[in-house]
Amino acid sequence: MTRAADLPPATDQCLLTYDARFLRRKRLETVTGAPFLVDLAQTVSVDQGDGFILSDGRVIAVQAAAEALLEVRGADLVRLAWHIGNRHTPCQIEADRLLIQRDKVMRDMLALLGAEVAEVTEPFTPEGGAYGHGRTHGHSHGDAHGNPVSDGHTHAHGHDHGHEHGHDHHHHAHEH
Repeated sequence: MTRAADLPPATDQCLLTYDARFLRRKRLETVTGAPFLVDLAQTVSVDQGDGFILSDGRVIAVQAAAEALLEVRGADLVRLAWHIGNRHTPCQIEADRLLIQRDKVMRDMLALLGAEVAEVTEPFTPEGGAYGHGRTHGHSHGDAHGNPVSDGHTHAHGHDHGHEHGHDHHHHAHEH
């Protein structure tokens, strides 16, 4: 998987919901129907615009799929956002609204706080969190970035990595 800033032009796309963008090993399909296997060393949160570089060099761009959400509007969005964040609920923050995944308890709580809440179906790209990943799981890099596949093949990298990593690393997806 490669972060958006480092990608060559994409040849295809795959649409993934927010929950589906948290993955380690999974068979995916592009919008044109081409299957490929993602096999990463650890579970990662993939963002819209990131991509998978297949073993043949093709790039598959990740796009957020439309999903069932709650649109939250109100006079005091900052206060509403605080209550959402206090419950560790992923939230897409926009100038005049908030988007969260559909949840009856959250809907009821927000309505009690004076929010206008409506059901919508849209792509969901919530904030990434203070540590840049947006998920509650830890993030670390092991000693190697190669990812074994079931046929025993790995990808080697001709360069060394220090202990500190930004988010410009990449992992490879495999065709299957």
